[in-house]
Amino acid sequence: MEGSGRVAERALNLVETPSGKGAGDENFPVGSFLIRRDLRPHVHAFYRFARRADDIADNPDLTPDDKVRRLDRMAAILDGASGEDSPAALAMRASLRETGVTAEHCHDVLRAFRLDATKKRYRDWDDLMEYCRYSASPVGRQVLDLHGEDRGNWLANDALCSALQVLNHLQDCGDDYRNLDRVYLPETDLAANGVTVEELNGARMSAGLTAVKLRLLDGCGALIAQAQRFPPGVKSWGLRCEVAAIVELATRLAVHLRGGDPLASRVKLSKGDFLAALLLGTWRGSWR
Repeated sequence: MEGSGRVAERALNLVETPSGKGAGDENFPVGSFLIRRDLRPHVHAFYRFARRADDIADNPDLTPDDKVRRLDRMAAILDGASGEDSPAALAMRASLRETGVTAEHCHDVLRAFRLDATKKRYRDWDDLMEYCRYSASPVGRQVLDLHGEDRGNWLANDALCSALQVLNHLQDCGDDYRNLDRVYLPETDLAANGVTVEELNGARMSAGLTAVKLRLLDGCGALIAQAQRFPPGVKSWGLRCEVAAIVELATRLAVHLRGGDPLASRVKLSKGDFLAALLLGTWRGSWR
């Protein structure tokens, strides 16, 4: 009993606030069988680190200051501070030590989640892309660095990761507003179409919101077109196949969102989409 009490006490002192979301909730595979077996645990460690930080930033029961404090604590543990109050940061630190990859990408995603804790609106597309540079691009960059890939792939990686991020913003635009008062749809686009953020609380998208959605999907289309150059630049066969599959998933999700209404119902990829993307990705990835 005494031992279990100490465990419970330590759990209460954790800075992390897990939401229950996991890799299965993502629009892309996380450390799939296509990734080299020895690297999969390190991909999963980075994902858990980013997921736990994201959970803190999205926790509606925490104040902005408390969120930032917890994220700063994760950063400190990552960089060597003593303590066990962030298991994900401890595991990430061990992963970095083993692989020799720097903590650069970890700190980049923490920067994005500090923004999530304190910033509620985005001015324009460029402002949104600056956010994606820290919230999305580091995920792909981490995987590329783990594989020892050429950093010349970063431009195409960033385009793909940013497209996936904006697509996710469109999927969650209603929940983000209702639960967190957070709006990623650019203010300039909303204003140009006569839209107020309160319309995100509706049961369906208005004509103005639909126009904003289509404008963002046009931007995603341009990013996905850039990302088509990504797979051929990847040396590792398995990673090349996974990247090709993710490009296909982004393309399919964009099509679903163009014809769907994320306020009326969840617009998401189907099991068939994932299977088709896997098959197409494996086929396309076989050709460099």
